Amino acid sequence: MKHTERELMAIKDEVSQMWRLVLSQLEKAKQAFLNNDINLAREIVSREKRVDTFELKIDSDCENYIALYNPVAVDLRLVLSLLRICNTLERIGDFADGIARHVVKENCSSFTKEITDELMIEKMFDTVILMLSDSYVALDSENTKLSGKILALDELVDDIYRQSVKVIANHIRQKPEETECGLNTMLVIRKIERIGDHCSNIVEEIVFYIDAKVLKHSKNEE
Repeated sequence: MKHTERELMAIKDEVSQMWRLVLSQLEKAKQAFLNNDINLAREIVSREKRVDTFELKIDSDCENYIALYNPVAVDLRLVLSLLRICNTLERIGDFADGIARHVVKENCSSFTKEITDELMIEKMFDTVILMLSDSYVALDSENTKLSGKILALDELVDDIYRQSVKVIANHIRQKPEETECGLNTMLVIRKIERIGDHCSNIVEEIVFYIDAKVLKHSKNEE
């Protein structure tokens, strides 16, 4: 393996470590929110700095790689994809942190327990966690076959989000004293919906890189 390939694989490994951390943050955010686990929520908030540290390190490594080796074609696509995926993972980490902070600051556990099944919040969490996990598998295996499934899951998340607006609006009409908690819960649901959008963006970056690589190999074989 050439030195440039080793450097690129090292960056890819850093992105994988960041990915696993963000996935863990998201899984814990689900548990903290559904169980109103304030201690777990505080743990998520404290680990957010690690996510930020990963992003800064990977950003620097990608910039240095481009400056030192002037990559072209597939290598350039990979490093650009990893750079954008890293930035997107940081945004997902921010959303997980925001959900955790909601658990710590807002006293809305009774509201959440009453309406959580109707809002399908657990299903939303499970879906975006699956999207992020499958995206990791797609990059690690360099296989885009999962991309269609992941993008379809984003549509499911969007559908649940649209329905949640109606559910919360109806609940607030019936119990106007719970308006503040209703609006705060809506903000959490919006964060989950945005995580789904970001997972779709990651898939598009993976396809951008892998399809070009496959195309290159097929041309070489002609």
